[in-house]
Amino acid sequence: MSEGLPLTILRTGPADAARFLCAHGAGAGMETPFLATFAELLATRRMATLRFEFGYMAARRQGARKPPPKAERLVDEYRAAIAAAGPGAPLLIGGKSMGGRVASMLADEAYAAGQIAGLVCLGYPFHPPKQPTKLRIAHLERLGCPTLIVQGERDPFGPHAEVEAMLAAGRLSPAIRFHWAGDGDHDLGPRGGSGFTRKGNLASAADAVAAFAAALVDGAG
Repeated sequence: MSEGLPLTILRTGPADAARFLCAHGAGAGMETPFLATFAELLATRRMATLRFEFGYMAARRQGARKPPPKAERLVDEYRAAIAAAGPGAPLLIGGKSMGGRVASMLADEAYAAGQIAGLVCLGYPFHPPKQPTKLRIAHLERLGCPTLIVQGERDPFGPHAEVEAMLAAGRLSPAIRFHWAGDGDHDLGPRGGSGFTRKGNLASAADAVAAFAAALVDGAG
């Protein structure tokens, strides 16, 4: 990795199942409750999760106070993580927030090379909160890799109404599918009294990811 630290991959799930290579968000590492819970949910759905950390986050574990670099500067690290995952069951790439964004930047390259079956983004950061004009979607307009974005309906990085407007304007590739978490925030958590629960939203999201992966694997076979 870029900080000179070895890459650690934390695996959850069966050894012979389709694999999800998952990077973390900008501010927290691979062992967050969100990612740990999601990995366990995927494991019960016959899917393995391979979590890893970018170099700046791994350096934080050694006591260094490293801010997250620009997403573009992490693409090579993600490329190295794909290589480290090695051969085996079909591989999907993605991650939480920034991790998914980085994966999306090299998804077409990896898909064309036959390295991956698809892309899964958990809470894509379409723009910074309260800055809806600072969009991060230029590469998503031409994305060819099969993609699933799991998004909370009221995610401040891209709520439902805003994303629907992007779709209507043709600003997002038809290769992208969406699963919407009811009343969910950036971590898919709903408000009290909304009729939705965090547990239910996470389970539904895991169902969607597992079904997406199964369709890609079955289609390839």
